Amino acid sequence: MAAFDDDALDVQFIGTATLLLRYGDLTLLTDPNFLHRGERAHLGYGLTSRRLTEPFLGVKDLPPLDAVVLSHLHGDHWDRAARRQLEHSIPIVTTPHAARHLRTWQGFDQAGGLRTWESCVFRRGGSQVRVTALPGRHSLQPVLRRLLPPVMGSMLEFGPRDGPVRLRLYLSGDTLLYEGLDEIARRFPDTELAVLHLGGTQLPGGFVVTMDGAQGAELARRLGCPRVLPVHYDDYSVFRSPLEEFLTAADRLGLGERLVHCARGRHARVVPGGDAPTVR
Repeated sequence: MAAFDDDALDVQFIGTATLLLRYGDLTLLTDPNFLHRGERAHLGYGLTSRRLTEPFLGVKDLPPLDAVVLSHLHGDHWDRAARRQLEHSIPIVTTPHAARHLRTWQGFDQAGGLRTWESCVFRRGGSQVRVTALPGRHSLQPVLRRLLPPVMGSMLEFGPRDGPVRLRLYLSGDTLLYEGLDEIARRFPDTELAVLHLGGTQLPGGFVVTMDGAQGAELARRLGCPRVLPVHYDDYSVFRSPLEEFLTAADRLGLGERLVHCARGRHARVVPGGDAPTVR
């Protein structure tokens, strides 16, 4: 029996960029991060960041999953709890770089990489989702981009099995604002909800590698989505742009009514057409 008898998408915010998504018979997880407060995520090259919050759920609390959508391979998006406790047979959709690493070094044989604008489809029962890899840049500086793992945004298009798309969800991934993101709105003009990774993540040397509040608000304006859910803003010590900066910038651009306020553990019920989600 399907989880819903309509076209609603249930979005549960677990923490950082981790979402549990349920649509009909499908259940997906994004960017699994289950470290506890005080534990440190590995960011590469000896860099770590201390977690400041608790995830709402642990890996063992999750329902059976149909797939994981992973934006990139950093410790605040794929941590040691995910590596050790998730079923190694689970399909993972991610960048080619991350997929190779997950298959070769961690034993996740069903990890598959998508290049920008490539897609794959998952089906269960009467439901399906098409996942399309979208542009994303962790840094705009060529030298730093070579040191950071490639990232991808994702478009998730939900609907009945072998039927039309009923609802679209955009996941920004850890990207900065740049002109390459403008193509997303042109290709997917009718997207119900945009989930934006914020935080203004700052590395040593002052390098910022995720959107701060002002960039996130401007991306929301460019996308034109009727609903926007901010995530990835207060969970780690490298996040320097608090949620309030995004809320203020969004209000300044006249986007305040588009924002979805969904705290950790809460559910946002998203329906086609862009009506305000029900948060519980």
